[in-house]
Amino acid sequence: MEKMGASGKRYGVLLCADDSDYVKKMYGGYFGVFVKMLEEDGEVWDVYKVARGEFPKEDELVLYDGFVITGSCSDAHGNDTWVCKLLILLKKLNNMNKKILGICFGHQILGRALGGKVTRSPTGWDLGVRKITLSSSLPSPLSSLQLPSRLSIIECHRDEIRELPAKAEVIAKSDKTGIEMFRYGDHIMGIQGHPEYSKDILFNIIDRLIQLNYITENLAVKAKEKAGMWEPDKEAWKKLCITFLKGFYCEKNGVEKISMGGVF
Repeated sequence: MEKMGASGKRYGVLLCADDSDYVKKMYGGYFGVFVKMLEEDGEVWDVYKVARGEFPKEDELVLYDGFVITGSCSDAHGNDTWVCKLLILLKKLNNMNKKILGICFGHQILGRALGGKVTRSPTGWDLGVRKITLSSSLPSPLSSLQLPSRLSIIECHRDEIRELPAKAEVIAKSDKTGIEMFRYGDHIMGIQGHPEYSKDILFNIIDRLIQLNYITENLAVKAKEKAGMWEPDKEAWKKLCITFLKGFYCEKNGVEKISMGGVF
């Protein structure tokens, strides 16, 4: 086990997809993409390639302050061996009240693990950059961030949560997807879009989806055109994700800290 960072904080990334050659070359893999967005001085970040069957041991779970679940090419409503094992792990982490942030597939698998329903979207793929609307009843720690009511985010999915788990609350929606974000208690949050992506990653994925015959060239062209309409609000998403995971957000050139209290 690695030595703890100076902050005493440790986080784990549950990697649910194989790295593409492009992302490995440019970012050191998807783990590198998440670390770039979320890591702060003194922290330790580990990766578990759960899609390859690599899971944290049960006695290691207590060492972590939180976990991030990534996107995936697999279906969150499927029953692959590793998906079923991940569901068991997430139920265990929920019982431990561990902080969990789910992104895209991670958002969907959290919804399923907690008792919700995930299916193919009736309106098909969502590819590009989309504006989502944050709830006006956003919990006070996040509303204290003074974020705009609408944020742009990169989308790359064809599945979605269709039914929320009991006790879960929608905290963002879009004109295409009714559950863009949800919270469950004060320790779980799901985001359907990709706050960690840049447009170059999206375009590379679109090109690979064409090669795999998952989408048509016409859809790819429209997706790239849509991506050109807005820039994703990456800094706002970074602030939101860090605040959820860690309880506060520190500006690099300031000392402002936002307490999460017992609400979120």
